[in-house]
Amino acid sequence: MIRFENIVWQAGAFRLGPVSFEVPSGTYGVLMGRTGCGKTTLAEILCGLRTPTSGKVWLADTDVTFNDPALRGIGYVPQDGALFPTMNVRENLAFALRLRGQSRRQSDMEVERLAHLLHLAALLERRPEHLSGGERQRVALGRALVSKPNALLLDEPLSALDEETHAELVQLLKEVQRTLSITVLHITHNRQEAAQLADRLFRIENGAVEEMRASP
Repeated sequence: MIRFENIVWQAGAFRLGPVSFEVPSGTYGVLMGRTGCGKTTLAEILCGLRTPTSGKVWLADTDVTFNDPALRGIGYVPQDGALFPTMNVRENLAFALRLRGQSRRQSDMEVERLAHLLHLAALLERRPEHLSGGERQRVALGRALVSKPNALLLDEPLSALDEETHAELVQLLKEVQRTLSITVLHITHNRQEAAQLADRLFRIENGAVEEMRASP
């Protein structure tokens, strides 16, 4: 479960909130809104990259408002994927596991599992410069999932993709969410994308968030 409770954030003339909404455990939540409305600010508050002026952030039954980002158990996929350019796909996927001290054998097993789930098995030895945009986003998704997070945050992960690749990734995201039963908050400005993915649909406008009716 992801829950924002009376979140307020203010910087100069820009004010966000109070914002309160919840993505129930094991569901796919989508947050829509125009550019500059505060979507990414909420994402950064959830991740711990910003501290709200007031209010609380809950993951499951834990108040994580002031927790270190690394201790929140959130897998994060930014818009640009942010892969390590000097590492191949296998090394990018394994990075977080090796950082946590997992053995080479354990790391390899987890990488192979994700490579199968995300259709990356044939790409494990390639570097990011030799991947398409869709392939890079699949690697970024795998890197976010490799530590088995409690929740997954996707910040406009499909915005730079062509139409065909976009459709493929929408289907993959839904399949992965259902397979892993993970709680997802997906941020986008794309109405069609939101309609295809959302179990719970939210819109941010004028600093407030309201729930909308998701497509059946």
